[in-house]
Amino acid sequence: MAVTVTTKTGEGAAVTSKGLGLDGLGQRPRNGNGSKGPRPPGDDGPLGDAAQPFQYRIGMWVAIAAILMMFAALTSAYVFRAGTAGWQPISIPPLMWASTAVILASSATFELARRALRRDDARGYGLWLWASLALGALFLALQLLAWRQLVAQGVYLATNPHSSFFYVLTGLHGLHLAGGVLGLGYLLARARRDSGDAKRQAKIVGAARADAVGLYWHFMDGLWLYLFGLLFFWR
Repeated sequence: MAVTVTTKTGEGAAVTSKGLGLDGLGQRPRNGNGSKGPRPPGDDGPLGDAAQPFQYRIGMWVAIAAILMMFAALTSAYVFRAGTAGWQPISIPPLMWASTAVILASSATFELARRALRRDDARGYGLWLWASLALGALFLALQLLAWRQLVAQGVYLATNPHSSFFYVLTGLHGLHLAGGVLGLGYLLARARRDSGDAKRQAKIVGAARADAVGLYWHFMDGLWLYLFGLLFFWR
């Protein structure tokens, strides 16, 4: 029931005003059958539409921090081992240059996908996502072929310390990048399911997913450039 405030003026004349549509202690008014009515437009709780985008980004930053710590530890071991006896640097497999160009191109196509999403261009968003996914898969394939090139030259995991670090670092990066490829596949699947949903909340959550996956994908791109420089140019 609504709160009623009564004041008296003059010779007992009562002035009565209804409350602000509140039931009890700040609750929403009830409808005819006693149940609470729908939330007013824009009333989505204390955090509203910003809650889920915030959660996506925080979760991705936590994952990236964990990956950074792992590669920082491996870098420390690499730098320490490089100054000891038996260190024999291997030459750059030619396919590594091609894979580096491919992963840079994949970051560009993903940004084009996000721009299409901001324009509500569902077709363009899907096409550029497919391009990013294909480039990511191509990067992984080129990495495996580069490994085969080294094996054909007689360079194995246990050949020398540098080759050991090469296989471990590139293998771990490839494993994490495969997770990014799965993330792109998830975005594509969600894009197909959400294509007919024009609700504001669905658009916000879809953009938040794309931002989180994009953050991870660009991080994988930057991590590869760092590893490439560390393995073949750091002295």
